[in-house]
Amino acid sequence: MITGSSLPPVPRPKVHDAALRLRLLECAGATLSTRGLGALSLRTLAADVGTSTSAVYALFGGKPGLLAALHAEACTRLGARLSAVPVGADPVEDLVALGRAYRDAALADPHIYEVVFGGALPAGERWWAVAAPVLRPVAEVVNRAAASGVLRPEVDPATVALALWATVHGLVSLHLRGLYPADAPAPATVVDVALRAVVAGWLTAPRHCPHGNLHTVGKS
Repeated sequence: MITGSSLPPVPRPKVHDAALRLRLLECAGATLSTRGLGALSLRTLAADVGTSTSAVYALFGGKPGLLAALHAEACTRLGARLSAVPVGADPVEDLVALGRAYRDAALADPHIYEVVFGGALPAGERWWAVAAPVLRPVAEVVNRAAASGVLRPEVDPATVALALWATVHGLVSLHLRGLYPADAPAPATVVDVALRAVVAGWLTAPRHCPHGNLHTVGKS
């Protein structure tokens, strides 16, 4: 009679769970932050986390799936950072504060920003659906400004939100690619002035820009 103790031990199946998925995403994000997209290898990633490449494929389906998951995670985090910006009584100042937060988040982790906006994933309906949390806080403030009469009634809030995002995104992209002019005013000041200037075209009443003359501002 064969007893249970004489049977060879049955190997326990490896668990490809949410915790492992999160560790892989965190490690992949750290690699991107320190060494860029070219350094992201599934084999190295698996070894760094203490798992196998088969686990990475089981969880993400390969490198494109891993990048898609990183894109979604980065959009969620950037959206959460913008949502955490305190809302005040002045929607114009709120929009400026959102622009600052967007710029600061991008410069703090430029490689992750590149995953979101650098073309690693093709644009399309799915891209926009995943990136929606990034634009939502801006759209909410613009809608509040329109509802309160700060913006002219014929203004389309979606157009305002897109123009504001494009303004900050363009300035951030210049900075990240080393194309920001060395003799230009401080980038943070330019973000503030540019956002106020864009919004000014849609306001029901003009307002004074505290940094209207860029050439009087200190350089960086």
